[in-house]
Amino acid sequence: MKMRYLPLLAALAAASAQAQNLVVCTEAAPEGFDIVQYTGAVTADATAETVFSRLLGFKPGTTELIPGLATSWEISDDGLIYTFRLRPDVKFHATDWFTPSRPFNADDVVWTFQRALDPKHPWHESAQRGYAYFDAMGMRELIKSVEKVDALTVRFTLTHPEAPFLADMAMPFASIYSAEYGDQLLAAGKTNQLNQLPIGTGPFVFNRYAKDAQVRYKANPDYFRGKPEIDNLIFAITLDSNVRLQKVRAGECQVALYPKPEDVAGIRNDPRLAVDEIDALLTTYVAINTEHKPLDDARVRQAINLSIDKQALLGAVFGPGAASAAVNPYPPTLLGYNHQIQDWPHDPEKARALLAEAGVKDLKITLFIRNGTSPTIPNPALAAQMMQADLAKAGIQMTIRSLEWGELLKRSKGGEHDMVLLGWAGDNGDPDNFLSPNLSCAAAKSGENQARWCDQDFETLMQKARTVSEPAERAKLYEQALEVFHNQAPWIPLAHPKLFNVRRSNIDGYVISPLSNNNFATTRVK
Repeated sequence: MKMRYLPLLAALAAASAQAQNLVVCTEAAPEGFDIVQYTGAVTADATAETVFSRLLGFKPGTTELIPGLATSWEISDDGLIYTFRLRPDVKFHATDWFTPSRPFNADDVVWTFQRALDPKHPWHESAQRGYAYFDAMGMRELIKSVEKVDALTVRFTLTHPEAPFLADMAMPFASIYSAEYGDQLLAAGKTNQLNQLPIGTGPFVFNRYAKDAQVRYKANPDYFRGKPEIDNLIFAITLDSNVRLQKVRAGECQVALYPKPEDVAGIRNDPRLAVDEIDALLTTYVAINTEHKPLDDARVRQAINLSIDKQALLGAVFGPGAASAAVNPYPPTLLGYNHQIQDWPHDPEKARALLAEAGVKDLKITLFIRNGTSPTIPNPALAAQMMQADLAKAGIQMTIRSLEWGELLKRSKGGEHDMVLLGWAGDNGDPDNFLSPNLSCAAAKSGENQARWCDQDFETLMQKARTVSEPAERAKLYEQALEVFHNQAPWIPLAHPKLFNVRRSNIDGYVISPLSNNNFATTRVK
């Protein structure tokens, strides 16, 4: 399979000197191209960062909000009404399967959000995987209405004040679709095409997808921030980080995502390569399925946490200095991090005592892991094997099950797992972005909360923090919520990894992001 695509890469390299081609070795295949259905970072890179745009964006390399498809916005004094002024003359992509007859306008914004919000919308049922972020973050309960004021003005009315709302509007799930394209597909009975042939206003136009092999794009000549310098963008799906590194060294790809941390020092010594590094908003964790007995008992979950030798695991899986131990569900740079919470010590004997107190003997559990690598899980197999050995010392027998990334997400969302090894990359720099999608009751209901944990004390504190705009007051609420999280132990928080990417030294203009998204709109070949 690997050799099959080498002729293609060679052909790209031999293309006209006037065309700039960028081949990026990515770590997994996208789940689809209808981004509202998915939460995976791989899928967001292949859709939100290429094909689509949003009302707001983030300044490259930061979590600072900047205008996007909206040039300005106003918030009412009561915090309930957001009015967005839209950018004029923005063009949707013209492709072999769609030719837009008009520029982007308010109809597209209303269509995008009403599709997810209104069960009676003709497109609502088309999302076979549901609306992952909308459901997990309670957007249907938050957004009272989305109205077209005029062609270039949209008004959102909320049911209550929501501190992170503007940041949420810059996230992948808020990508704006073409209402005209939707109407065309609906009339033709081809609604499934939205997940296969996406249309947006982003920097790159989708070309084609060879399943589990590559995704190809062309530069959008009409992109509102200016045409990218890269004419052809290719995501070459390469699961093995060692193979990604081999390919970037051989020049078969110009960017290789997420090398193993232990390889970074050697990469820095190669003059042909450059390493981009950042303290990203990342958390590696194990979600414990609290619906499975006896994992519904907090004492059992605490015992599992006490069994893990976290420092040894971090040293082996990430390497020296490449990750810090996670105690809370999000990194210490975010608002409301609780520095008073002490991490669970490695104490197998105390774990055995807690299991005995809970009346649990001969506990047998299964851990789901992915078969590829990612910045949050550079070596899933090794991490799983070390946890398996640690748990055995506490009398817990753990079976490891390795699954393809999309299959792992599907099965864990369905609640088939006892535990699942996952990572979360912050999407907007707000603590709510770690808590609501992963630990809220709404997310437990939708399956995005793989711990399937719904705690009313935690929920009340988290929901109140969302409605408060004053940072100090929000911080206190989050600190209390994180104490509940720690005591109830629905996760094993493992690590806050650093983020690394590798590129050929002649590749310029790429900006690594603390949000771990990969956008190549400003990338160029020197």
